[in-house]
Amino acid sequence: MSSLRRMNLPNMLTLSRIFMSAILLLLLSLPDTIPFAKSLALIVFIIAGITDYLDGYLARTTYGVTAFGKLMDPLADKVMVCAAFVSFVELGLVPAYIVVIIIAREFLVTGLRLLAVEKGVVIAAGKWGKHKTVWQIVAVIVILLGLAIQHDVLRGADETLLANYALGFGYIAYAVSIAVALITVASGYLYFVQNGQILSRHGRPK
Repeated sequence: MSSLRRMNLPNMLTLSRIFMSAILLLLLSLPDTIPFAKSLALIVFIIAGITDYLDGYLARTTYGVTAFGKLMDPLADKVMVCAAFVSFVELGLVPAYIVVIIIAREFLVTGLRLLAVEKGVVIAAGKWGKHKTVWQIVAVIVILLGLAIQHDVLRGADETLLANYALGFGYIAYAVSIAVALITVASGYLYFVQNGQILSRHGRPK
């Protein structure tokens, strides 16, 4: 508890995203018969996305950037996005291989960050990493919005309408996830190119 009291507001907002990721998983795993679960999941994710902007803004303008924030902010983003995409696989909206690509990239980048920490270097999120996160968040919001419309707005609608909507929404979710996977891979490649010296120095005798 004492460590939490010493945390500044941006870092507390960062940790709140991990907590909201658990709530998101719970809401998306609830049966379709429970009304407004998908809409609540959308609201929770949007709030989490707002905290992602706020913690960075407050750290830069008021509270100062900390080593904890540099490490945990991108990790919290990864947990939030991966939780959503894993849920989409379970719901049959996104192929598993796309999520494996996204998660693999995140593990590889996190591994590079850990190597950098061993050498006393803290690597903050780069420009392309931030673009990747923004597009991942946009993609998740689009898919969650589609789910909310399907299960809440159109609840009780004509079966033909629901079937046509589900078909079109499935194509949109697939296309969006493919685009995000490509952006994620590209940003990961650039991340390793820009920080490759960490790997080249690793393992050299002191």
